Order: sequence, then C-alpha cells, then structure tokens
Amino acid sequence: MNLSLKIARRYLFAKKSTNAINIITGISVVGIAIGTAALVLVLSVFNGFEDLIIGLFSKFNPDVKVTATVGKTFEPDSVKLAQIKALPSVLLVSETLEEVAFFEYGQSQDFGIVKGVDDNYHKVSGIDSAIFEGQYRLTSGERNLAVLGGGVRSKLQVDLDDPFGLLSIYMAKREKTSGLEQPFKKRIAYPAGSFKIQQDFDNQYVLVSLEFARDLIGAYGQVSALEIKLKPDADQKQAIGAIRAILGEEFQAKDRYQQDEAFLKLMNIEKWMSFALLSLTLVLVAFNMIGSLWMIVLEKKADISILKSMGATNTSVRNIFLGQGFLLCLLGLISGFVVAILLYVLQKIFGIVPIPEGFVVDAYPISMRLVDLLAVAAVVVAIGVVASVPAAHRASKIPTLVREE
Repeated sequence: MNLSLKIARRYLFAKKSTNAINIITGISVVGIAIGTAALVLVLSVFNGFEDLIIGLFSKFNPDVKVTATVGKTFEPDSVKLAQIKALPSVLLVSETLEEVAFFEYGQSQDFGIVKGVDDNYHKVSGIDSAIFEGQYRLTSGERNLAVLGGGVRSKLQVDLDDPFGLLSIYMAKREKTSGLEQPFKKRIAYPAGSFKIQQDFDNQYVLVSLEFARDLIGAYGQVSALEIKLKPDADQKQAIGAIRAILGEEFQAKDRYQQDEAFLKLMNIEKWMSFALLSLTLVLVAFNMIGSLWMIVLEKKADISILKSMGATNTSVRNIFLGQGFLLCLLGLISGFVVAILLYVLQKIFGIVPIPEGFVVDAYPISMRLVDLLAVAAVVVAIGVVASVPAAHRASKIPTLVREE
C-alpha cells in the first residue's frame, strides 16, 4: 500500500475533532450502502422476471424455429427435412401451421389464432406441462379436439366439463367465392383442455391437430414453421448454423431469445433505465461525501501543511483525499453487497416479498448475475472518486507550513 493510501485510511478511520464530521461520514457510507443494495436488488428482480418469462415461453416456443423469409407458409422439402432430423444436435422436429381465425362457443365470439400441431409438438415445446384444466389431446377417435389458451377459454366462456359443447372455428376461404357462396369455411372442434403460459399466448391461441388446421385453412401439405428441439448438450449456435446451411437464404432460423426478441429487449431497456434512475440517487448521496471530505480537509489543514513542508507534493496530497473517497465508497459498496446478498438469499429461500394472488409464482423472482455486480461496483466507485475531486483539489492548494525565524 503506498503512502497516500495509508494516510487516507488513517484519516478515514481516525477520530475526528468534530463529531459532526463522523456523523456526515457515517451518513455517506450508509447512503452508499443503501444505494448499492437497491441497485443490486432491482437488477436481480428484473433478471428473475426475465428468467421466469423465458421459462414460461419455453413451454410454447421451441429451441429453434424455422420460418420462410417470404410468405406465411411453405411446403417442407422432404430431403432437407430429413437432413435436419439427421443432425447430431437435433432431437425432434415438429411441423406447425397457424392462422388468424374467428371462434364461436355458444353465444360467445372472439378472434384469435388457430395453431395446428403434429404429434411431436408437446415433446418439442412442453405445452402439456402448462395444462391447468382438462387434458392435452387433439383427437379422440374421429373427433377433433382443441386445447385453448386460458384467456380464450375465459372470453368464450368455454365449459370443459360439457361433452356436447362445440367450438366453431371460422376461416376466410383462400379462393374467390361467388356472391351467393359463404366466404368463410367452418369447422367444429370439442374443447379438451386449457393451458396457462403467458398473457399474449393465453389470450390468442387455440391448438388443434395439424390435419384439422390444414383442412380449415386450405393449406394442404404446408406449414408455417418447423419447430425444433435440440439435444441437451447441443451447441445452439452451431446447430442453428447447420440448419441455416441446409435450408439456405429462403428460410430463417431463430433461437428462443430471437423468437420474442422485441419483448425481451424492452425488458432489458426497462432494467437499465431503472438502473440509471437509481444511480441518480447515489449522485445525491455524493453531496454528503463532498461535504464530509471537505470538512476533513479543513480539519487537517495543519497536517497537510506539515506534510508539504516534509516534501509531499501537491499530487500526493491530492491522492490522499482521492484515496479517502475511494475507501469511503469501497466501505459503502461492500456493506451494500452484503445487505443485497442477505436479502437475495432470504427472498430466494423464504420469498419474503410475495406477489398478489393470480400470478404464476407466489413471490418476486430474483436472480443475481456477476455482470450486474460489476456494473454496480463501477458506477459506485466512479461516483465516489468524482465526489472526492473537489476536496482533493482544495487540499492540494493548501500552502506549505512556513517556520517563523
């Protein structure tokens, strides 16, 4: 440890002649600790919600989703499809087809999205684990069944216990119709279950079999997407690169994040905006630091003059008070980290801050990440060092002690 930092440590922890200096210094440390803990916890809560939402999305979205670059549907090439299935990183491939439709159940009507899925879909997405009423079944003998999002079920007032309740699904015909011909195609399905994942999915989607959707839409042999599940040990980037190489530029392959990129980017923007706003509170705390260090400079004027008469330069004197500001920030930073980690553990284990009923979890989700801790540390130290500059500059201007003859 260099001399300037040793003196800075001595000045920080030594008893001050005026008790007010101790109080202001203590308030500064406490303020930095509270600000640090708040920053860490807010970022951790945003991380928790991000992990929770990605986990929920994983019950509906696949590891990789392949769609056409141009157009809504395409006919899968059997050769290329076989090559994708043969990739060592690919576990399962599911074919899906979706389109906007009009639903009617009893006296209730609503628009939504009908999604036709094949037998592999529940293995690729894990949708069957999100069923909260009824069961995940799309056919029963010759009957066509439907699995509805919880929001769609509520809007249509669907009674899953009614074996005779019919869900009518209307789809605009692709081909031109004459004036007397119905412009909509109608098919019937029986509600079998309801899933709950995330509001956007729950309020829009109705799942049916792929054959039923193709007949309804009139897109025989076509799909909207290939939904792919990778093996647990697969390298996602490498797998997506291999899939793109097989399919060419006519198709795009998106990972789980890219499928909901806009939503997750918005969450990330909110996270760092909150971080910036809370950082401003630390700027307010910095004024206490400036006052505390300035008072210490005034108290130590004689000591500084003696140090200069012994050969200390303006730079070394300035470094003493920059070092003192750094140590003061470091003390507050470590205290804040300890408080944040303690509250993090309590929330993780006991859920001390609950969420009102009706949400998918009982307590606020939380997840601490190293990059967030580093960002908080950088901001706190930077604010502390900048707050030390006025006092350090003032100390460097104190004149050398002149001995009287």
